[in-house]
Amino acid sequence: MTATSIGKVYLIGAGPGDPELITLKGKRCLEAADVVLYDELVNRELLDFVSANAEIVCVGKIAGGCAGNQRAIEAMPIGRAREGKCVVRLKGGDPFVFGRGGEEAQALSAAGIPFEIVPGVSSAIAVPAYAGIPVTHRSHAASVAFVTGHKAVGGEVKWGELARATDTLIILMGLQNIRAIMGRLLEEGCEPDRPVALIESGTLPHQKTAIGTVATICEIAEQRRFRSPTLIVVGEVVNLARELAWFERLPGVEMTTRRNYEAESLGGVSI
Repeated sequence: MTATSIGKVYLIGAGPGDPELITLKGKRCLEAADVVLYDELVNRELLDFVSANAEIVCVGKIAGGCAGNQRAIEAMPIGRAREGKCVVRLKGGDPFVFGRGGEEAQALSAAGIPFEIVPGVSSAIAVPAYAGIPVTHRSHAASVAFVTGHKAVGGEVKWGELARATDTLIILMGLQNIRAIMGRLLEEGCEPDRPVALIESGTLPHQKTAIGTVATICEIAEQRRFRSPTLIVVGEVVNLARELAWFERLPGVEMTTRRNYEAESLGGVSI
């Protein structure tokens, strides 16, 4: 009886939602996989690339969806790789941008499991792009910061420093704490009329966008009933969306979810 050779794990970024935004290497790894462990927000169309004989398991963590303990999730690819299998850990966006990919890679390294990181198109840059918002622009923004909104109510995020030193703030997973985030920005001296965009389900046909300001965006989020996943963009580059919007003009994009700009009653500009 011979010992089973150790397999290999690929931590792959699935991109922000549009299945065509996965990389060629990511697609090739999916086609070769014996096991695919995917997150809840990964577009299920990507699973069409997987062999019919492969094991496919949802390990995402989202309210009302698939659930799993992080330590248990980290153990799963290790166990499958020890069985000699080619394992794909498929994560939304990029695995190293607020995706806990670093923790999972550390677990693989500690267990002596060979692994590769296959970067993905991060929602932090792709979702604003699909809304017509460049995160940097020679005339408007020379710096950009990616921030998690999960820790908005604690002291981990230095909102004041970010508001004063960074031209564009990209806030991921921040909708639930949007009032706390905008309140902190105002407390730290951010201009109340600084533009803010909300982009729900970015890069998907039902993408939904609204634009307001630091002072008004919370009301807009409630009135327009924004839901997760929603990305928040703060900065002057948001104003370029009025000129550069392109995605909602494409055939097949749902008319009921076209762009919404804030109403004049909320201190904004209607177009």
